[in-house]
Amino acid sequence: MPDILITHIKGLVQVRDLSPVMLSGKQMSELPILSNAFLIISNGLIHSYGLMEHLPLEMKAHHRINASGRFVFPSFIDSHTHLVFAATREEEFVMKIKGATYEEIAASGGGILNSAKKLQAISEEELFEKSVPRAWEIIHSGTGAVEIKSGYGLTTKDEVKMLRVARRIGKETPLTVKTTFLGAHAVPREMKKESYVNQIITEMIPAVAEENLADYIDVFCEQGFFSVEETERIVEEGKKYGLIPRIHANQLNRSGGVQVGVKTGAISVDHLENIGEEEIQLLMNSATMPVSLPGAAFFLNLPFTPARQMIDAGLPMAIASDYNPGSAPSGNMPLMISLACIKMKMSPEEAFNAATINTAYTLGLSATHGTITKGKIANVFISEPLSSLASIPYRFGSNPVSQVILNGKLIDL
Repeated sequence: MPDILITHIKGLVQVRDLSPVMLSGKQMSELPILSNAFLIISNGLIHSYGLMEHLPLEMKAHHRINASGRFVFPSFIDSHTHLVFAATREEEFVMKIKGATYEEIAASGGGILNSAKKLQAISEEELFEKSVPRAWEIIHSGTGAVEIKSGYGLTTKDEVKMLRVARRIGKETPLTVKTTFLGAHAVPREMKKESYVNQIITEMIPAVAEENLADYIDVFCEQGFFSVEETERIVEEGKKYGLIPRIHANQLNRSGGVQVGVKTGAISVDHLENIGEEEIQLLMNSATMPVSLPGAAFFLNLPFTPARQMIDAGLPMAIASDYNPGSAPSGNMPLMISLACIKMKMSPEEAFNAATINTAYTLGLSATHGTITKGKIANVFISEPLSSLASIPYRFGSNPVSQVILNGKLIDL
């Protein structure tokens, strides 16, 4: 007997018998939806699906859910977050309102250094207790898999502490969690950058690798933070330990982050608020996924990633939240989809593909997550009653999620 049977689904979204690794260009506008459908979940996996007229009348299940008037989606995959942190930074939010820039706040001891100071002062257990509610928060808004970065430790001990907490979230919540070592997020005030880069390479990366705490390595490649040369040096060292590069690129300036990402074989380059034709052409000839973080552009009042130009050129596009305490204090993926549609001129179909199939690619989850495909992990959510797919980005700021199923189990919301 199946564990869960969902019937009378108004629209079963992202149904693919064969799941693509990624979608690019015109492919991104194609989002298969099966109307008046059923979905069967068994042993934590998607067992089968089809039209209601083909469902045997005698079919029974431990849990039977009537989804009349509702859509069923594969859970979102949020491929860029910093949700492990010690404290929020509302005081800097007020400074921004009064006109302070990101750089000015950082120079005054705020920003990343502010978060590092607060994180260094608490224990690993306290950090977990502060962070795990955020994991449940994103589950409630439809996320089923997430990447979590370090980068607010800035010492070996505290970077390791962050990554242990991130790994623990993956064990003690239903989320699928991938982790990224981001020691090169900022330079501690008491250190010279050259010394800190050396510490990352000679001390931090080996310590992270010894405990197998990270899947990826990242660098904030940006003016005032880490140069192209420093970025390349750090990620190449990480690759020696099996860490796959992903780069913070071109957020505040044309930083060269895309170029070094492509050169080092990064799985993704993330942000891309400042990008031109040169970077677009480089990405066209690579396996590196461009990732937009519209929440950060919105919160910092920066230009949005030129997604329309990039997709029309034939590129893929992914969307993630950048959930963090300073520049994107929201992990709400439906809101990110709204921003992508409203501010980046992506269609709802393109935005949903960007937040499922293409983010799955950047986290190495293409075979198990991101689509309604037989044999994949049963990570789905049932919407509130909706008139159409476009209702989700249209109703910006509202939570469209009614029920969540992760790893084939109903989650209490």
